[in-house]
Amino acid sequence: MTVSPARPRDEGAIADAAADSLCKRSARPWVLAATILASSMVFIDGTVVNVALPALQRAFGASASDVQWVVESYALFLAALLLAGGAAGDRFGRRRVFALGVALFAAASIWCGMTGSIMQLIFARAVQGIGGALLVPGSLALISASFPESERGKAIGTWSGYTAITAAIGPVIGGFLIEHVSWRLAFLINVPLALLVLALTFRYVPESRDQRASGSLDWTGAALASIGLGCLVYGLIESSNKGWGNVTVIATLVLAALMTAIFIGVELRHPTPMLPLGLFHSRNFSGANLLTLLLYAALGGGLYFLPLNLILVQEYSAVAAGASLLPFVLLMFSLSRWSGGLVDRYGAKRPLVIGPAIAAIGFAWFAIPGVGGSYWANYFPAVLILGFGMSISVAPLTTTVMNAVDQALAGAASGVNNAISRTAALLAIAIFGIVMNLAFNASLDRHLKPLNIAPDKLHTVELQRAKLAAIELPAEASGQERGALKSAISQSYVSGFRWVMLLSALLALGSALSAWVLIDVRPQGKQKT
Repeated sequence: MTVSPARPRDEGAIADAAADSLCKRSARPWVLAATILASSMVFIDGTVVNVALPALQRAFGASASDVQWVVESYALFLAALLLAGGAAGDRFGRRRVFALGVALFAAASIWCGMTGSIMQLIFARAVQGIGGALLVPGSLALISASFPESERGKAIGTWSGYTAITAAIGPVIGGFLIEHVSWRLAFLINVPLALLVLALTFRYVPESRDQRASGSLDWTGAALASIGLGCLVYGLIESSNKGWGNVTVIATLVLAALMTAIFIGVELRHPTPMLPLGLFHSRNFSGANLLTLLLYAALGGGLYFLPLNLILVQEYSAVAAGASLLPFVLLMFSLSRWSGGLVDRYGAKRPLVIGPAIAAIGFAWFAIPGVGGSYWANYFPAVLILGFGMSISVAPLTTTVMNAVDQALAGAASGVNNAISRTAALLAIAIFGIVMNLAFNASLDRHLKPLNIAPDKLHTVELQRAKLAAIELPAEASGQERGALKSAISQSYVSGFRWVMLLSALLALGSALSAWVLIDVRPQGKQKT
């Protein structure tokens, strides 16, 4: 009958499927390697640049707000376009969009390394942020598409662990290059890594896309989010230089509010919105993301100023400043498996209250040291306490976000939470910059007033207030005068740094309070109300 002739074709199809499965299995380690290297570039550039900021201030004679923009322009487009980048990969092909992001990141890194002015560097960093927004969501999406469900968790854990290690080592290597060669190499080192990633991607990574994706991408929402966040950050940063009454500052802040309102309206009406606002109907999801906003604002804003304090005031080398947070990352890495089980044992609420509260103690400890003293006595205890608090918080926070919604929406929920964490740091750096400027200027006035130094020399210092701790001392000042001026500047920066860290501590306590009020007590299950 018809059974016998069909058998060879069935056997051939099974053999082809088996060969295809074997090919995919052999490619999986290379997929993992490509995604780890690509993500590491983004994570390293998010931290190593903080170590490079003093060198950039010296190289370009830049103000504190200028170097803020070196960080903020990158963070702005990374945060605003992260969700759009993930959706583009699902629609147009994850490998294609991932590779585009890697290539764009590499090209922008070359531009950063060859730039001749601070403004060029700011624009190049913005392009880096766009590249990062394309490749970061693609990393996890490619892992999910390449690994079966039974192996996916282990693969994501490996990706998370190795990217954490590279993010920890990156500032140390970057600090060495900055100190012994040039700050430019901190950017150019991305190029050979990107070339290796592209080679692995086109050789081993299979193309995949979401066949169920329909409707147009929410490019309007992405544009509105970028403009709104950009105007808000610009208004906050420039308020320190121009004052709150400046017409440009007022106009950009009003435009930011208008763009945000329009963005919400667009997201409510779009068939496939970049930000699915319906997710926030879940009490647990809303609580977890409020916690994320507050805690990561404290983390991103506070740790932005730490390398500047260590290098410019405490006179650490760039390598030592880059290594200062190694215990933090290594502690989180070593405790990740333990903290992941806390939700099963105690539920989400308890660790999400205790963890941020411990982190708040760590931030407050950073406010204790003055000028001078050893790292081990002054900063190491704060780093350990902060690392322990974050270790308790991160895994339960991720679990809460993923359990708060239906499994079909888990990817969108994770993307929203990731975008909120990056937006929190973006806004915190701008707001903390205002606090730092106010505290620094008030303290500098107090410290300069009693000094018996010629008015023209004091005027030289006054003109450079916008540089904060990077103020250049008058060349004609005597050794005693230079010592007095240096002490006044350092003490003033420490005064601002203390306010920043205390504000971080308050935000961390606020995140603990949000968990206490909003997170469900039960160890398991989804909260939909």
